[in-house]
This record gives sequence, structure tokens and C-alpha cells, in this order.
Amino acid sequence: MFAVRALTAAVLLAALLAALLWLGRAAFATLVALILALGAREWARLLGLTQRHSLGYALACTLGYALLAWWLLPEASSAPPRLGLWLLAVLFWGAVVPLWLARGVTQGSRSRLLPAGLMVLVPAALAMAALSPGPLLALLGLVWIADTAAYLAGRAFGRCKLAPSISPRKTWEGVAGAVLASLAYAIILAAWWPELGRHVTGVVWLAYLAGAVILCATSIVGDLFESALKRQAGVKDSGALLPGHGGVLDRIDSATAVLPVGALLMVCLGVA
Repeated sequence: MFAVRALTAAVLLAALLAALLWLGRAAFATLVALILALGAREWARLLGLTQRHSLGYALACTLGYALLAWWLLPEASSAPPRLGLWLLAVLFWGAVVPLWLARGVTQGSRSRLLPAGLMVLVPAALAMAALSPGPLLALLGLVWIADTAAYLAGRAFGRCKLAPSISPRKTWEGVAGAVLASLAYAIILAAWWPELGRHVTGVVWLAYLAGAVILCATSIVGDLFESALKRQAGVKDSGALLPGHGGVLDRIDSATAVLPVGALLMVCLGVA
């Protein structure tokens, strides 16, 4: 299973790199819209919507993204409207979702999960379309490193369950592995990426490494939220499109949380 999972991830990475290299800004934003539509459809299906209503929900999410992209993408990365959206995402992932997970995501939450899907998918899609290739790959790299390290550390050392009622296989040992891998990745990235390294000096290192830990924790929260969504639906995967991963949501669950939060941190570092 891990080999299939790794192969699928490698193919997706190659496709992403090709898109970043060869597609223009508008074409790449359109590709992001397609990913958003697929994820939104899966989100709606997990909430029990019919095929017709799921397609309508996906269309509504995509139109919302298109309108915001038309408004926000021409703006500078530090423009107040963009920062406002990233701050809203920080509030959602840093406060709303953890409280929601603590109280439980049940079938009775479905009326709230529909609008929550917009908050999960649209800011992440906008961040993906807005970020330049370097910062985007840096953030996605942290997501992939953290996810892989959590998986391997959990399999090798996992004993203490993280959230057994949501995702029984996730462990605190996996979390520790993800945090250590994220810190190592952040250190290597600052040394390898000159533009980032110029900003990370002196005491800024402490804030930078703290940001890496925050993004790692955010990726875990994103993963748990999608796991809770699947749990209330009574399914293992959000779909079957991606071998070894499941559906589109299964592949982007952590990224939906990390991208808008990371976009704000990149602006703070001056590399967005």
C-alpha cells in the first residue's frame, strides 16, 4: 500500500511541477478550479447530498473561488483584502475547527458542514493560485514531509492514540515524527533557498521554526477534520480517484489547512 501511495504522490508531484513550469497564471488558476470542484463534489457526497445537488455544490464553490480570484489575485500579496482572507482562515483552522473536533463532528453537524466546506476549500484554492511557485512548493513540501513522517513514525513507534474516535491509526508518536521532520525540512529549506535564507537570520530563526511547527500542527488538524467528515459519513475514503490515497480530499486534506495559513506566514517573512 505504501508503494502505491508513494507512486501516486510522485505522479501528482510531477504533474504539479509541469503545471507550474508550463502553464500561465490564468491556466494554472483554472487547473486549481478543477481540483476545487472535484474536492467540493466529494465534500457534498460525504454529507449525503445527491449526485445532482453535489454537482450544484461544486459549481457554487467554484463560482465563489472564481469571483474571489478575479478580485484578489491582481492585488499585491500584502494587500489588506488578501491578508483579511488569510487571517479568517487562521481563525477557522486555529480556533473553530479544533473546538468542533473536541465537541464531535456528527451527522447533526451537516447543516454547518456545508458552509464549512467553502471555508475549507476556497481560501486554500486561492492561496494555491496566488502564491508564486517557490513558496507554494515550499508549503506543499512541508505538508508531504509531515504526512510521510507521521505515517512512518506512527507505524514504527505508534502506541498512544491521538484521536481514536476520529482516526484510530493516528498516534502522538506520529505527531512527534511529523514535528521533527518539519523542523529538519524548515532548516534545510532556509539553507537551500537563498531568498528565504536572507530573511531568516538571528532571532528570526525562532519565529521561523515556530512557524514550521504551527504549519505542521495545522496540517494535522486539516487531516483530522477530513477524517471526522468521513467518520460521520461512515466511509474510509472520500472517493476512489487516486490509488493509495482515495479521493481528491484524501490527498489535499492537510494542504487545505496549511496553504492559507502558510500564505500569511510567507507574507510575514517577506517571501510570498
